[in-house]
Amino acid sequence: ADASSDAMASLSVGAPKGTAKRDALRANEIEVQAMWEREKAFEANANDGTDESFFVTFPYPYSNGHLHIGHAFSLTKAVFRAQYERHQGKNVLFPFAFHCTGMPIQAAANKLKTEIESFGCPPQFPEEDPGVKAEMEADLAAVAEEKAKKVDNKAKGGKTKLVSKTGTGIVRQWNILAKMVPEDEIPQFVDPIHWLHYFPPIGVEHMKNFGAGVDWRRAFITTFVNPYYDAFIQWQFNVLKEKGKILFGKRNNVYSLVDGQVCADHDRSEGEGVGPQEYVLIKLKVLRPDHGQARHAKMEALLEKCKDKKGVYFVPATLRPETMYGQTNCFVLPTGEYGAYYIDATDEVFIMSARSARGLSCQLYENGQYFTNEFGKIECLESFSGDELLGLPLKAPLAKYEKVYTLPLLTISMNKGTGVVTSVPSDAPDDYVSLKALKEKPDFAAKYDITPDMVEPFEVVPIIDIEGYGDASAVFMCEKLKITSFNDKAKLQQAKDETYLRGFNIGIMKVGPHCGKKVSDAKPIIKEEMINAGDACLYFEPESRVVSRTNDECVVAATDQWYLAYGEDSWTNAVKKHVLNAGAFNAYDPIALSKYEYTIGWLKEWACTRQFGLGTYLPWDKAWVIESLSDSTIYMAYYAISHILQGPDNLEGDIAKSPGKIDPKDLTTDVFNYIYRNGDLPETDISTEVLEKMRTEFRYWYPMNLRVSAKDLIPNHLTMALYNHAAIWEDEPELWPRGYYCNGHVMVDAEKMAKSKGNFLMMNETVEKYSVDATRFACADAGDSLDDANFSRETADKAILSLEREETWILETLAADGLRSGDDLIFVDKVLLNETNRHIIGADKSFAAMQFREGLQDAWYEMLIARSDYRAWCQDSVVPMNRDVVRRWAESIAILICPICPHWSEKLWKNLGKEGMAVKAPWPVAEEEDKLLTRESAFLQSSLKHFRTQEGKAKKGWKSATILVTDSYPDWKVDALLWMQEQYNAAGDSFSKSFMGDLKKWATGNIEDKKLIKNVMQFVSFTKKETDEVGSMAMDVKLPFDQMTVLTSSEKYIKSQLNIQELDIIRIDGDAAADVPERIANNVTPGKPYLWLR
Repeated sequence: ADASSDAMASLSVGAPKGTAKRDALRANEIEVQAMWEREKAFEANANDGTDESFFVTFPYPYSNGHLHIGHAFSLTKAVFRAQYERHQGKNVLFPFAFHCTGMPIQAAANKLKTEIESFGCPPQFPEEDPGVKAEMEADLAAVAEEKAKKVDNKAKGGKTKLVSKTGTGIVRQWNILAKMVPEDEIPQFVDPIHWLHYFPPIGVEHMKNFGAGVDWRRAFITTFVNPYYDAFIQWQFNVLKEKGKILFGKRNNVYSLVDGQVCADHDRSEGEGVGPQEYVLIKLKVLRPDHGQARHAKMEALLEKCKDKKGVYFVPATLRPETMYGQTNCFVLPTGEYGAYYIDATDEVFIMSARSARGLSCQLYENGQYFTNEFGKIECLESFSGDELLGLPLKAPLAKYEKVYTLPLLTISMNKGTGVVTSVPSDAPDDYVSLKALKEKPDFAAKYDITPDMVEPFEVVPIIDIEGYGDASAVFMCEKLKITSFNDKAKLQQAKDETYLRGFNIGIMKVGPHCGKKVSDAKPIIKEEMINAGDACLYFEPESRVVSRTNDECVVAATDQWYLAYGEDSWTNAVKKHVLNAGAFNAYDPIALSKYEYTIGWLKEWACTRQFGLGTYLPWDKAWVIESLSDSTIYMAYYAISHILQGPDNLEGDIAKSPGKIDPKDLTTDVFNYIYRNGDLPETDISTEVLEKMRTEFRYWYPMNLRVSAKDLIPNHLTMALYNHAAIWEDEPELWPRGYYCNGHVMVDAEKMAKSKGNFLMMNETVEKYSVDATRFACADAGDSLDDANFSRETADKAILSLEREETWILETLAADGLRSGDDLIFVDKVLLNETNRHIIGADKSFAAMQFREGLQDAWYEMLIARSDYRAWCQDSVVPMNRDVVRRWAESIAILICPICPHWSEKLWKNLGKEGMAVKAPWPVAEEEDKLLTRESAFLQSSLKHFRTQEGKAKKGWKSATILVTDSYPDWKVDALLWMQEQYNAAGDSFSKSFMGDLKKWATGNIEDKKLIKNVMQFVSFTKKETDEVGSMAMDVKLPFDQMTVLTSSEKYIKSQLNIQELDIIRIDGDAAADVPERIANNVTPGKPYLWLR
């Protein structure tokens, strides 16, 4: 168990039964926050008495509701680090703002308007009738059940006739707002601007309640509503355009037909981080049906109707055009729904799913021409069931066979590709297994009226040689993995992954004009040749399902766009060089660093504007609004001057409140260039003094030292911020971000947050229930890695009692009479001072590395354990505690825990009689740890633990107790220690990476008694761990301290802890040990005394 559980257990802290202790903490928090506000504790200005600044930021939250515990958890990483840096004597700036740009607010306002228009005000929703509600919930349940049955887990959900499904219930915008807003004010929220007036001030209030330590003079909201921020974003985009980073043209982007615009990450309710995926549509021409099957009547009629057109084609979507030489058939889903869609650009008819046809109608065919004459519209000439398409003869381009047939495949997803799959059984395991099943199971084929001549003549066509896999890799892998059915999904996926990867990387074409070429080289050439020959065309769709906030399933569309050219080589290389330079950028986690590198590798052209929604209008083209991920990339620089432009209590940028008396109209490109880019002094009505002050503020605070975020912003916002800094300050890389820290998401009580589970916690409600400091304590204890963390309500509950209990103990103890004082320190005094030093150093190291859970171990749990051991020793030994030692410990813990529980620290700091505010106090000065003393203390505690175990196992009725001690190791242990000393690198305080392997070789070659080898391995492993903790002294063949002195000086303590009245402590090699049996004596080794009960 870790120290936290040990400490809580040892303190017997349980959940509070009443609220008095919580109420006391809250009362103090309110008082402390008022004091901070009076004293302007967190306001920071350039050159506030120190040259060393620390600038930390957190992504501004979206202002369409209240902050929840997920926000709070991520937020604490910035809050804790900011406070830690204040204790280091740095001038710390932690500002905050609120994001209102984009579609979410607009979409919610539109939804509310529709609800009021449809159901009245206040609305009378149909589900208020129990019968209708039951019908709707059954409808929702059916949709959920159907979705769960989908083979493709990313299959779309669906809309019922009455309501859209989100989560598991019926969701109304009115009802969402009713939980946050007085009912009589809800109708005002049909105006999206009202959201901007309402929620950001509440956000400020909740953040203050959380004790976030923000410089609120610098707070603002985004969009044109704030003219100052609006001017800043216009300047940013003017600079980007001037530098050639913003271009215009038709580009493929994830797009909502309902919204009529590109759907970026922050505009989505599902599918964040999903981008366009390119496919190649292969045109398999439909030939005249040749089996006289009645089900082909509709197709025959269509072929007759379209005889003047260029043909009717099945159009499977593939990622592997180079494998088309191996086609043996085409698959459709028997129960699928298909259509025959007319393609204006080619005068052809495509057989495909309605979903894919919808997407195709939004895409370019060639030379700026769309597939259809009208964007987003496509003519359906006929509809078919999959069964009606089975058994049709097709002409497959590049195939060996003159004619192939459509066959059934039951695992096709109609929510991916076109619903049509071309079959290449040589290199696609699914295709091979499915074709084999039709050949070997006549009953299965007959069920779908598939005749033998549709399958029997079609053998696997070898097309690609792969070393180790042969020229039919799918056949090889299916035989190797013993795959016998298309229901062997896991094995088929393994086979598919392996064949596709090997085929692309080491495969060699063995057919066609590119025979002998590597697949990776031939693939793009074959794709281009097929397109030029009219046998194929490009098609795009989202990599996985994307749903807009207006509940529209998105497509990929080629639209006119202003876009940021993120893929440009020199720009990409500059960002990558910065991120991979450990001296310039700290990702705090190698996994996070790899994610930045990966994102930089794939992030390309990004549509940076929309045609409606909230935001800033593009300065040179007012028909476009800058989207939410693009107006939030360098706003950290705006914080540096926002207190001069806007000032306190001015989120929306009221010009009358501007401390600098600045009119936003005067914030020209030249003015911003002077402030941010070392431009020339501009001609402006803004005073030179104010201009110089703003420039000074920016140069003082930049670069940003740290940005804290949840990990889901790595693929978009965080990487885009790096790109934009690299563009705006191209010639000053020293101004680019210095560090990003990312954490995982947070669960509550080891479960994902969900209203249905009762564990969806809002930040402010959690503060009121548990207090600020207990909430922050539980956040610190939740975890720090990219893995999901766990906010434990039990931990918050226990923290309430622990905080209250410790404050009471400290103050009562220091106020009591009878404590010792002076410099005449006894062993345990020195131990507590040494432990205090050790934990100051440990917390310092952990906090600086953003490891707050580890820091909490040192700053709180381990400090409490050290104090508890000290208190117990003194009480049991009937020795008063030392007042100076207790005070040193108390003053230290007050500051060590201050980054996490600052309100508690402020009260204790004041009651300890200390000057000034705890949040401004310096970090405790730690003397170098006395590792020998650490080892002596550990020896005492580990011995006591060992004695308790022995006492518990002893037979009842024993009458005599003796502690046996020895200073001498047996020869085999001495040999092992001497060998360890030879392997130890004193300069690096470490062993080599091959240490354990070297140990095994040494032990087997040097220990004659082979029965001892296991003991040697265990002994060395234990000693290595101790060496890592206390240094090389752990390997001394003679202990560096006197065990007898430690034990005899603590005799009363040991007797009390073990509840033993009489106790002897003797050396095993002395005269007093003459009657100790050999079997007992053999249990005694240096550092591990033995309790002999008899």
